Order: sequence, then C-alpha cells, then structure tokens
Amino acid sequence: MKLFKFVISISVITVLLSACATKSDDPFIAFQGQSVGQIYQTAKQSLDNRRYAHAIKAYEALDVLYPFSRYSERAQLALVYSYYKNGDASSVKATVERFVHLYPDSPSIDYVYYMQALADMDQDRGWYLRYVPIDLSRRDPGTMRVAYQEFAQLINRCPHSRYIADARQRMIYLRNLFASYEVHIADYYFRRKAFVAAANRANGVVQHYQGAPEVKQALMIMIKSYRALGLEDLANQSLAIFRLNFYSEYLYS
Repeated sequence: MKLFKFVISISVITVLLSACATKSDDPFIAFQGQSVGQIYQTAKQSLDNRRYAHAIKAYEALDVLYPFSRYSERAQLALVYSYYKNGDASSVKATVERFVHLYPDSPSIDYVYYMQALADMDQDRGWYLRYVPIDLSRRDPGTMRVAYQEFAQLINRCPHSRYIADARQRMIYLRNLFASYEVHIADYYFRRKAFVAAANRANGVVQHYQGAPEVKQALMIMIKSYRALGLEDLANQSLAIFRLNFYSEYLYS
C-alpha cells in the first residue's frame, strides 16, 4: 500500500513539473501581460548579451502575441541572426522564407539572403571543428554547395549590397574547397590503380574549376593516369596544358 502511494505521489509530481515546464515554454504564458515594447526589450537585451536561446524565445513570443506590431520586421531580422548564432540552420531558412514573403521590398532583404547562405555554409562545418582539426576538403561539401548558389543569387538579386564583397570571397573559398575535394577523390582512385576514374575526376577539376590552385595537381593526376593506361596522346595533351600554365613556376622557383 505504501509503495502504491509513493508511486502515485511521484506520478503527480511529474505531471505538475511537466505542466510547469510546458507553461514556461508557452509564449502566451511566459510573457502574459507584457506589452510589445517590454517583450522586444527583453529579446534585445538577451541578444545583446549573446543569450541566443533566450532571445529566440522572446522574439518568437513577440511574433505570436503581437504579429503585426511596429517591431515585427526588426524582430524577424533578429530571429534570423539568433537562429544562426544558435546553430539552427533549418529555422534560419524558414524565417528567411517568411521574411521574403512578408517584406519583399525591405531594404534588409540582402541581409536575410546573406544570412541564409552563411547558415548553409556553416551547417556542414559542425561545432566540433572548433576543437578537432579536420581538413574540410576531405569531406563531402554537402550544403556548402547550396551556400555557393545562394551567395551567387545574392550577387544577382542585390548587386549593390554591402555584403557582395564578402559573398564573392566566400564563393572563391568554397570553389577552391570543391576543387580540392574532387582532387582528393581523383588521387584516391589513382592510388588504387583505378586510372580511368582518376583521369575523369581530375579532368572534371580542370574543366569546371579553372583558376583554382588544385588544377595543377589535377593535371598531374591526368598525365600519370593516361600514361598508366597507355594513352600517350592524352597524356601529352595534358602535359602541354600543364607546361603552358605552370612551367614558369619551375623556371623561376
């Protein structure tokens, strides 16, 4: 009987604690009775103090309780940034899409496009890369390819944006990263004597990533692969391209 009463008591406490937790997460309860200005100031203060999870709750509450207030547009912009800093790329994307739908003529439209690209660029990098040294060029770029397209779209849609210069630099970085990834794969095939696959992969780098530093290594893989296959004409053509573009480095090194 005592055991039964103990179990009942624990169950009641658990239900009450769950109810309290649910209420504290509910914006209608947590911010009940607060004005739009009060909630906005709470959110802004949390953001200024880099308490991104708290800022998100407050901005989300503002959006739910006062969806058409004078703070709505600013709150959506702050939410994009808060989600990004909190590592929530999917929420960044959803908020950007909503912002573009609600405020298509906003002077900050370039900012949300830029933040969406940043979120996708950082998504595959992972928090653990801050602590574990990993060569990104050896990992599948994943959403970084999406980010590259989004930076390109920003440049096309908002050619006078202040984020253009940074977007271009990030595109160069990403492009070189993609080329390096392809060279790693080509080298992997070559070391396993899959010479056709190695040559094809390396040729893709030469064709699609002209100007990238990895083109030199790709040409070397092509030359060695074609020679291993007995395709001297293709090897000599690749060698001619190599000499035309990189031979001077050896003459003056």
